[in-house]
Amino acid sequence: MKSVADFALNQMGIHPDSELNMRIVNEDEMSELHIKWLGLAGPTDVLSFPMDELKPNSKSEGPGIVGDIVLCPAFAEKNGKQSLDKELELLTVHGVLHLLGFDHAEKIEEAAMFKLQDEILENWRRSK
Repeated sequence: MKSVADFALNQMGIHPDSELNMRIVNEDEMSELHIKWLGLAGPTDVLSFPMDELKPNSKSEGPGIVGDIVLCPAFAEKNGKQSLDKELELLTVHGVLHLLGFDHAEKIEEAAMFKLQDEILENWRRSK
């Protein structure tokens, strides 16, 4: 997950010395975070907490604190769409994009974010 996160940050033009924290939690802890920060009951697969509000192509601004990504593999595994490893890779990129200000609340935003997410994952998998 670190490799795909680093790749995504580089693809988005974030300074290579910027800090990103990732945490793996169980469903109980994810539920607590989901309620505390979003007011939504139950677990989810990924949460993102931006810090310095870095934007794409901000390498020239110098390093910053991108934020925190919290992943819940137990919940992600229930998605059942692909292997857990591939799902966690996707969720990591998804989390990075949220940290950089991308959202999917509106259909147009969703299409743009998911297209970018797929492109980053495809490029990363080809580079391995």
